Amino acid sequence: MGQKQQSTADPTDEPKKRRRVGFFNLDSGIEAKDCIKVYLVSSKEEVGSPDSFCIDPVDLNSFFDEDGKIYGYQGLKITIWVSSISFQAYADITFESTSDGGKGITDLKAALQRIFAETLVESKDDFLQAFSTGSNLIGSMISSGETLKLKASNGRVTDCNSDLKAAISDVEVVRMVVGKTAAGHLYSRLIPLVLLLVDGSSPIDVSDSSWELYVLIQKKPDQQGEIQCRVLGFSAIYRFYHYPDSSRLRLGQILVLPPYQHKGYGRYLMEVLNDVAVSEDVYDLTVEEPLDYFQHVRTCVDLSRLLVFDPIQHAVSSAVSRLKQGKLSKKIHIPRFMPPPSVIDDVRKSLKINKKQFLKCWEVLIYLGLDSVDKYMEDFVSIISSRVKDDIIGKDTGTNGKRVIEVPSDYDKEMAFVMCRSLVGEASDVQMDENQTNQEEQLRKLVDERVKEIKSIAQKVSGHRV
Repeated sequence: MGQKQQSTADPTDEPKKRRRVGFFNLDSGIEAKDCIKVYLVSSKEEVGSPDSFCIDPVDLNSFFDEDGKIYGYQGLKITIWVSSISFQAYADITFESTSDGGKGITDLKAALQRIFAETLVESKDDFLQAFSTGSNLIGSMISSGETLKLKASNGRVTDCNSDLKAAISDVEVVRMVVGKTAAGHLYSRLIPLVLLLVDGSSPIDVSDSSWELYVLIQKKPDQQGEIQCRVLGFSAIYRFYHYPDSSRLRLGQILVLPPYQHKGYGRYLMEVLNDVAVSEDVYDLTVEEPLDYFQHVRTCVDLSRLLVFDPIQHAVSSAVSRLKQGKLSKKIHIPRFMPPPSVIDDVRKSLKINKKQFLKCWEVLIYLGLDSVDKYMEDFVSIISSRVKDDIIGKDTGTNGKRVIEVPSDYDKEMAFVMCRSLVGEASDVQMDENQTNQEEQLRKLVDERVKEIKSIAQKVSGHRV
C-alpha cells in the first residue's frame, strides 16, 4: 500500500503558492428617479433652457423592471422634454459607458415607450419642428367637440376672486365623446402625463363611447396673431345607465397640467361638471377613488353650493342647536347627528351630490354653525370620533359596514335574521392594528386628521380664520 510522501525540507526554504481570489462587482443599479428629469415645454426655445418647467412624476421607478432600477450604465443621465403643444416627447440619453454587471443592461428605449408609447419621437429635429407644424393640432382635435359655458350662479364664479375671474376669461371647456370624435386621439397624447402625474392611474378604454372627455382649453393669440388652443387640463367622465330612465356620471380621471395648478382651474373644471350634472338632471355625480388633494377641492366646491341651498339650512341649524345643548363627550352613546333622509335626497336631486360626499360636507356645515367656539369643540370632536370609530369597526370586522340582526320568526328559527347596513353608509379602507392600544392610537390620529381637514376646509369656504 503506498503512502503519501511527506517532504522533509524546511517549509521556510520555499515560498508557498497562494491562490488569488477575485471579487465580482455586482451592479447595484440606479433608481430611475435619480437619473431622469422630465420637462414640460411650450416652445422650442424652452428645450434645454434652465428655466424650463420641470415636472415631478409620482413614481418613475414603476416603469423600470421589478425593483425600479436601471442596470448596466455608468454616468447615466436621461432628459425628457414633453411638448405642451403637440404632446410629443423626446428623450436625450447620455452615459459614460455600459457593462453587464450581473443584472444585464436595461433596454432604455423599451422602458420609455412603456410610458410615452407612440408620442416618443426619435429625432430631436422632428420634435422641435412640431412646435410650428403642430401649432393647430389641439384646435383641430377639439373642433368637433361641444363648448360648455359655466353658469355664473349659486355664488360660484361670482364669488371667485378677481385674479381667478381674469384667469378664466379666456378659458373654456370642450366636451368630447370618446369613440365618436377625435377624443381618443387627443387622450392618447395625454396618457403619458396621466401615468406620470396621477398616482395609481391607468388609461381609459378609448373605444368605449360611455367615456366623455372634458378638456379645459385656453385660447390665446400667438406671435403671428393667430388664435392658439392650449390644453390646461382635462377630466374623463363615465356615463352609467340608471334605471329606469336616467344616468349617473362618475369622474374617473382629472388632471390640471403642472404649470397651471393652484390657480383655480381645477375648481373651474369641477364647477362645469356640476353644471352638466344638474342641467342634464342625471341621478348623481360621483368620483372614483379621489386623491386627498382633489377631495379637498371637491368638498370646498360642494360646500359653496350647499351654503346657499335653502332646503338644508333648517336641518343644519337644528343639528347645531342640539349639539350646543349638552356634554356629549360624557355620554356612553353619542348620537350621530345625521341629516334627515329627506335632506340627503334633496341634495342629490337638486345638486347631484351623492350621500357619501354630502355626509363629508355635513360635518363641515355643523362645524361652521358652531363658529369654532371652544366650549363646543369637545362635543364636536366626540361626534367625529364616534363616526370614525363606527367606520373602522364596520370595516375591520369584514362586514363592510353591514350587521346581521336576529329577529323573531315562526317560519324557521335558524334563518331568522336580517342584514342591514349601518348608518355610517360607507366602510373605511384603513387597516387597523390588532393590538388594542395601537388601535386606540390609530383612531386618535385619524380623528385628529379629520378635524384638521374640517377646519382647513371651513377656513377656505368661510373666508375667515377658524
